Amino acid sequence: MANVSSHSHFILNGFHELGALRPVLFFPFLIMFVLSLSANSLLLYVIISQRSLHSPMYILIAGMACVDLSLPLFFVPNMLLSFLFDWRGISLIGCLVQMHFIHFVGAFQSTLLVWMALDRYFAICTPLYYHKRMALPGFLKFVIPVMIRNFFLNTLMVSLARTLSFCAANVMNHCFCEHMALVELACGSTAINNLVGLLTAFLIPVADFIFIAASYVVIFSSVLSSGKAGVKALHTCVTHIVVITVSLTIALVAFLSYRIRNGLPAAIRVFFSTMYLMFPSCFNPIIYGVRTTEIRQHIVRTLTWDHSKL
Repeated sequence: MANVSSHSHFILNGFHELGALRPVLFFPFLIMFVLSLSANSLLLYVIISQRSLHSPMYILIAGMACVDLSLPLFFVPNMLLSFLFDWRGISLIGCLVQMHFIHFVGAFQSTLLVWMALDRYFAICTPLYYHKRMALPGFLKFVIPVMIRNFFLNTLMVSLARTLSFCAANVMNHCFCEHMALVELACGSTAINNLVGLLTAFLIPVADFIFIAASYVVIFSSVLSSGKAGVKALHTCVTHIVVITVSLTIALVAFLSYRIRNGLPAAIRVFFSTMYLMFPSCFNPIIYGVRTTEIRQHIVRTLTWDHSKL
């Protein structure tokens, strides 16, 4: 028999433990997918169509809606087809492309929270210089380096995965191409891949959350020393803090589920890993739409006006 040097085709076998019940997953994930697309599209439409919402804070919320709208598109349609028609195959190139887009676009969930924290810091701690610092030329110095960081680290991580040989199994117990799920199938040493994966995790989401936490500590300190006027301004931060808390909790659970393997069913790990990408895309537009007064008012007017036309 001829030896196969490296697999070029893989099987995404997430939730295979469910057997004949696996197609049932099509319905809850379809509902979440439709909710994500409709909620984020509505949020984007309201912010784009209303000139009063064209301030930096709302533009950043629109940026988050773009990320939450696009991220599920890279893996959910393929996952739904897998549940419904048992189409589980993916090529190595397709896997790497999917992996790059998921990790690169997903990185901007935490990066946008950094920019939102900066926006609130400038608005609350240095209000006299807010418009100057949030103007495009000034704000670009906070945007460009972070975008370069995200692109370089994720491209390096995926490029290193491309150099590996996959001469043993070609079945990933996952619903999409995740970096470590692919690396675990490789032959030979994967030390450099593991190192770059950990480095990427530390320099993007972990570093972002450390910066966000430090920013809000400074903001809270400033508010507590400024009296009631500052407390009113702090209301705009609460929504961001809720989103940060939910994102961090889900990320932590997904991370720990893959590190604590004993006694934890594989389907549970796959579920948490999938929710890490899916849940924020559904939750974020709802929390921004409900908690942000100006956005909520315009959404109600938009829906009421559309309903009145029927």
